[in-house]
Amino acid sequence: MRATYTAVEVSAPGTLRIVERPVSEPGGGQVRIRVEACGVCHTDATTVTGTYPGLKLPRVPGHEVVGRIEALGGGVSRWKIGQRVGVGFFGGEDGVCEPCRRGDIVNCQNPVTPGVTVDGGYAEIMIAEARGIASIPDELTSVEAAPLLCAGITTYNALRNAGLRGGDLVAVQGIGGLGHLGVQFARHMGFRTVAIGRGGDKEKLAKDLGAHVYIDTAVDDAAAVLQRMGGARAILATAPSGDAMGPLVSSLAVRGKLIVVAVPQDQIHLSAFPLVFGGRSIYGSLAGTAIETEDALAFSVLENIRPMIETVPLEQAADAYDRMMKGKARFRMVLVTKDGVSA
Repeated sequence: MRATYTAVEVSAPGTLRIVERPVSEPGGGQVRIRVEACGVCHTDATTVTGTYPGLKLPRVPGHEVVGRIEALGGGVSRWKIGQRVGVGFFGGEDGVCEPCRRGDIVNCQNPVTPGVTVDGGYAEIMIAEARGIASIPDELTSVEAAPLLCAGITTYNALRNAGLRGGDLVAVQGIGGLGHLGVQFARHMGFRTVAIGRGGDKEKLAKDLGAHVYIDTAVDDAAAVLQRMGGARAILATAPSGDAMGPLVSSLAVRGKLIVVAVPQDQIHLSAFPLVFGGRSIYGSLAGTAIETEDALAFSVLENIRPMIETVPLEQAADAYDRMMKGKARFRMVLVTKDGVSA
């Protein structure tokens, strides 16, 4: 085995560079993963720009990582050498903060976050906490599985934890990296699914993904259309636009929920009236734990849900990141290592 491995690190804000790093052994409770694929997520921007609170550079981004275990640290018994696993945004908890002590570990106050607090998957090798990895089903390729470790679990968990019932009217705002998966999950969970996008060219895609109805915001007022349909029990907000999210509250049914999973840079402006009169609510939902990720992967296999992806070699990570940030990806960029190509 080579004594070094190739990685793409953020050496300074806005700068991604290819480097060679020495291979290290996993510590207690850790595993070393030979990376095959790593998704490029919009959240990576907070690492690349150096704006994530407490971030220390240099740092290797990437939290949609799939590969095979090649070394086990002390005390690791559940996992085996050669096993294919994945690591998402939630890479482990501290176990001692108040949310952890109350069983809400996904909201740990001191989490292990690949690509932020530790080096992530824009690399040929990654060290991961054994408690934060998920098993990858054989039915999914590494490239297919990678986006499901963040975009997939985020939309899946947001919908399945929303207290909805089969047949409920559920809208998905945005048909992009998150939204194209949200539409698929909503349809296969048995909801009457409405996709909200801009432009008539997206209607066929929305219908192909499973939407029963497509609302083109270039032509129609989405809130008004949803109101005429009786109001949405839930709206999954996946497009990072506060201006687009705020007006949707008025299109919710009584006790309906606007679930925010994309983080816009602009403010979300709300009217309190529909919140108070009708008991409507707005809240955020963040990814999920390793075992919940396995649930999302299993459901994706069961219902044949797959991300739409473009692949590029690891060494072209900067180009892939740029394409993602400019909104040109359709819809998830995935970096593939030499091991991923040969896998």
